[in-house]
Amino acid sequence: MAPTPDLWPTCRIVPTADQRTLVIVACVYIVVIVLLWNIPYLKLLLYPFKLLTVGFHEFSHAFMGLLTCAKIESIHLDPNEGGATRMRGGIPALTLPAGYLGSSLIGAAMIATSFDIRAAKVMTLVIGVFFLFTLWWARRDWLTWVLLLCMAGIIVAFWFIAHGVALQYLVLFLGVMSCLYSLWDICDDLIFRKVNESDASAFARHVGGDSRCWGVFWLIISLVFFAAGIIIGIVAFKDTEAQQRASNFLDTRAFKQ
Repeated sequence: MAPTPDLWPTCRIVPTADQRTLVIVACVYIVVIVLLWNIPYLKLLLYPFKLLTVGFHEFSHAFMGLLTCAKIESIHLDPNEGGATRMRGGIPALTLPAGYLGSSLIGAAMIATSFDIRAAKVMTLVIGVFFLFTLWWARRDWLTWVLLLCMAGIIVAFWFIAHGVALQYLVLFLGVMSCLYSLWDICDDLIFRKVNESDASAFARHVGGDSRCWGVFWLIISLVFFAAGIIIGIVAFKDTEAQQRASNFLDTRAFKQ
C-alpha cells in the first residue's frame, strides 16, 4: 500500500524569511512602544496613535450599537486619551464589551494583513470606512476630525513609498499599537485598580459578576486576538515580498507615469 501523503506540514506555522522579518519588526515595535510609553516627553510621540486606538474603541461601541438597532448620537475623543460614545437603545451586554474587544480585534486584523502588501492595502481601505463612520458620528468633535484626517493623510502618503512596502509596516505598527493599548487599557482600568465607572462595571450591573473578573476575561480574549493575528498572517500569506511587489493590485506606479 502506498504511504498516505503527509498533508500536515502544509498546515504548520512555519514563517518564511520575509515573515520572520515582519515578526522581528513587530517585536521591535513592542519594545519601542513600551519604552516610549514610560519616557517623559518622548511618550508624546505615541499620543496620536493612542488617540487613534481610543477612536477604534469608541467606533467599536458605536458599530455594535448600530448592529443592535441603537441610535448613535455622538462619538467624542478627549485630549486626555479618553472617549465617550452616546447611544440610545441597543443591547448593553454586547455594546459594552465591544470597545475593548473591538479595538483588539481591529488591531489583530491589521497585524494579520500586514503580512501581505496587497492585504495591507485592503485593510487601509477598511480603516478608511471606519474613519468615515467615526467622522459622521463625531461630526461636532474637532479633535476626532483633526486626528483622523491627519492619520488618513499619513496612510495615503505611505501608499506611494516603495510601492506599498512602507504601508505594510505602517499597518503592522498600527496593529501592534492598537493591541498593546487595548491590553494596557483593560489592565489599567479593570485589573490593576478599581474604577468607579467603566464599561466592565456597567456590564457587571447588567449581567452580574465582578467587573474585575470580566476584565480578566476580556484580557484573555484580547491576548488570543493578538496571537491569532500573527498566526493567521503567517499561515495565510506565504508570497515573498518580491511576488507581492510584482502584483498590479491597487498599484500606485500608474500615478507616477
